[in-house]
Amino acid sequence: MSLQERDKKHIWHPLTQHKIHPDALPIVKAKGAVLYDEQGKEYIDGIASWYTAMYGHCNNYILSKVTAQMQQLDQIVFAGFTHEPAIQLSEALMAILPKNQQKIFFSDNGSTANEVAIKMALQYHYNNNEKRTTIIAFENGFHGDTFGAMSASGLSVYNGPFTDFFIDVVRIPTPNASNIDDVLGALKKHVATKKIAAFIYEPLVQGANAMHMFEAAHLNEILKICKANQVLCIADEVMTGFGKTGKKFASEYIEEQPDIISLSKALTAGFVPMAITTCTQKIYNAFLDDSVGKAFFHAHTYTANPIACSVALAAIELLNSEEIQRNIERITAQHQEFNKRIKTHSKIKATRQLGVIYALDLNIDMDRYGNKRYKIFNTLMSHGVCLRPLGKTIYILPPYVITNKQLEKVYSAIEKLLEIV
Repeated sequence: MSLQERDKKHIWHPLTQHKIHPDALPIVKAKGAVLYDEQGKEYIDGIASWYTAMYGHCNNYILSKVTAQMQQLDQIVFAGFTHEPAIQLSEALMAILPKNQQKIFFSDNGSTANEVAIKMALQYHYNNNEKRTTIIAFENGFHGDTFGAMSASGLSVYNGPFTDFFIDVVRIPTPNASNIDDVLGALKKHVATKKIAAFIYEPLVQGANAMHMFEAAHLNEILKICKANQVLCIADEVMTGFGKTGKKFASEYIEEQPDIISLSKALTAGFVPMAITTCTQKIYNAFLDDSVGKAFFHAHTYTANPIACSVALAAIELLNSEEIQRNIERITAQHQEFNKRIKTHSKIKATRQLGVIYALDLNIDMDRYGNKRYKIFNTLMSHGVCLRPLGKTIYILPPYVITNKQLEKVYSAIEKLLEIV
């Protein structure tokens, strides 16, 4: 029995309607920017496996660090205990995060990083004897699949059956030159109620919203109003963090800094799950009290797993290296050159790019997960390129180790697609 046949017996895949699409492609090996199936066919991983394996699959440097850590300390409960990898990671993060961030809280994935952030913000006001129970979020944002994070997300394709169970969230449009005054006006009305606990946002790029991008200056005006009204600002950097936008964090493009930051995905380089929520000293201090009831009672079994911490620490070392920083600049330049040759194509409606993130919108109508989307995906795979279209949007977010030759293969596959779409 093949791997594909065995898979279908028991496995339920994410984001999949199994009645229509029952087959999953088995991948048996990955190295650098390349995936290999059981027939030995190669596919360039043009999205770094959902923006995680940014330093390449099975990176030798990270492997060496993981191997050493596995022989020293594998797992320890983090309530009442600590360990060197977690401490070193905290120090490494503080060196690259916005300077107002002072404390880190560990969890398991991007969704739980945002869940922690939302709970942290709500309890911050509770501990300060303020009844603030509403969250502000952007329309069409995405922050995860757990209930708090899902409540803050605006993509109905994910949320439909669960909306009656959500926490209180109000939404504002993402800002642009045409609507910024209206957005700020709506925001001022919301914060005037004194009920708003926090504003959660993806800085500059809404990943699941087809890589929608907006200006730092406009976001900065929103953050100013929030901060002036004691509304905590939560930057969801799960997708944008660790170099993808050209800076180590997208928040670096913005003058006003967040009070809380959510991190995951590239944090552990695609090796193991882990997430971190960081915050300012002021927020942390609101949980210090003689009463145990003001403590933050949120925990995960694998909180600050030593192996995951060792991976994250090695990943940050790579991110800080001259080689990776040069690669980010090189990929950015390659995207810009590709954009020059393709942006006026009749089949393309719009293009956009920030750092290693490049996206184009096809000039066609189609559903986000409809048959056309699967045909586009399969066509690109037939050319040896793994990209996952978001509806009519095709985006590239490659590992930092991808070569120019491999990038050209990705670009060429897109151009071939445009001739038949």
